[in-house]
Amino acid sequence: MNTPITPVPDTEARASAAPASPTSAPAAKHGAQATLLIITLLLGVLSFQLNASMVTPALPQIGAHFGADAAAVGQIQSMFFLAGAISGPIMGRWSDFIGRRRALLLVLAVMAAGTLLCLFAPSMPVLIVGRFLQGVSSAIFALAYIVLRENLDTKVFGTSVGIIAAVNGGVAGFDGYVGGLMTEAFGFQSIFLVVLGIAAIAGVCIIRVVPAGTPVASTGRMDWWGAALLSIFLVCLSFFVSTGSSAGWGSAEALLLLAATAGSFIGFVTIEKRRNSPLIAVHHLRSRSVWTVIATTVLTLAGVFAIMNFTVVLLSQDGTNGYGLGASISALLFLTPAALIGVFAAPLAGWLTSRTGWLKTLRIGTALSLACAVAAALFVDNQWAVLAAVAALGIFYNGFFLTSINGLSVLLSPKDAPGSLPGINGASFGIGASLGVVLVAPFAGLGTSGGYAVALWISVGITAAAFLVSLLVPAPDADASA
Repeated sequence: MNTPITPVPDTEARASAAPASPTSAPAAKHGAQATLLIITLLLGVLSFQLNASMVTPALPQIGAHFGADAAAVGQIQSMFFLAGAISGPIMGRWSDFIGRRRALLLVLAVMAAGTLLCLFAPSMPVLIVGRFLQGVSSAIFALAYIVLRENLDTKVFGTSVGIIAAVNGGVAGFDGYVGGLMTEAFGFQSIFLVVLGIAAIAGVCIIRVVPAGTPVASTGRMDWWGAALLSIFLVCLSFFVSTGSSAGWGSAEALLLLAATAGSFIGFVTIEKRRNSPLIAVHHLRSRSVWTVIATTVLTLAGVFAIMNFTVVLLSQDGTNGYGLGASISALLFLTPAALIGVFAAPLAGWLTSRTGWLKTLRIGTALSLACAVAAALFVDNQWAVLAAVAALGIFYNGFFLTSINGLSVLLSPKDAPGSLPGINGASFGIGASLGVVLVAPFAGLGTSGGYAVALWISVGITAAAFLVSLLVPAPDADASA
């Protein structure tokens, strides 16, 4: 981006450019009404989360059922998360034009269509298409945070974000286990029946509970050209990362994908400069309120996700240079505790935001997540020390970080496009997680003590960078009352 752009002060980026036809804000819900709204949105995000976690233990049976190889089975999950990365920014911004409730129902309808395809899929390609459609439901997280912000007061908003964020790591860590039991007893199709049922209940509740509201952008039109180019950018970036890690970063295919990634991003920026109602204005992307949130998310996910869900998993199951645990015991010791702790830590973190402020909660979360990463790297040979460090991440990463960064993405989003930053930040989770695994895989994959240690220290370095960037995130107006 060599074209000079006049910078917009951060306060102006957040406060200026009000909607052309402002509407009065809805009265904040309290008591039973607030509880019903939170439960309704929780059902919506559960329909996505169970799609992600319960299907994982069923992957071997799905592969055997269709006679598919490992590469095809891998697409079941990769296409699901890729769709989630694409849908978040698009649906978040589109909801500014069509309203939040309509956007939520549209996302659930697409997910339900994908679930039916998966349920009756005659072949693996059809099931993969169904999984892609199911992945669109990832946008429910961003939409839920926006709805909560628009309908709850500041104190209740913090706690409610924590409750929704608690589901981001799974249902106390037991949803994957239940998915395995259902697969063994009734077949993998039973999982899709459960998801379809929850989605149907969530849809009915959304119709009855979520206010119809008035679209924020009462003038202008959805920027579909920008949405298309951003989607191409995310697809090319995803395939570049996966191709580079497998075929080599200097391979012809990887370099071609890199060129396509750069070209689509340049095209996106060019289009956004010319639109009257852009997906997200370029000057907002340059604003400290926006880019610091996105960078903190990408770097924290790259650092912490790789520790919790890749390096430690390989280390714990390595019988030669690791702890020699079986897959089920490894999951029970190193995955379940953090998820279970996060269920309680995330609402607590949300409650604390009204007292300590969102920014302080974020910095506590990133700083202590960094401390946990350092502890795991220093005591890599001690199974129980690593277990304690990963469990503590359930408090500081699953609880404090996820709650505060999701809340800040709503509070710091441009006033003229409140759905833009939550959507883009949601896509940043998948980008960061993929990047982190790619960076540590060559070392953790060696299966040596030194390789595991190097992988963990790389994650420490990335998490340290995340903490430094978090120091640049500006305080939202909501912190003034904390």
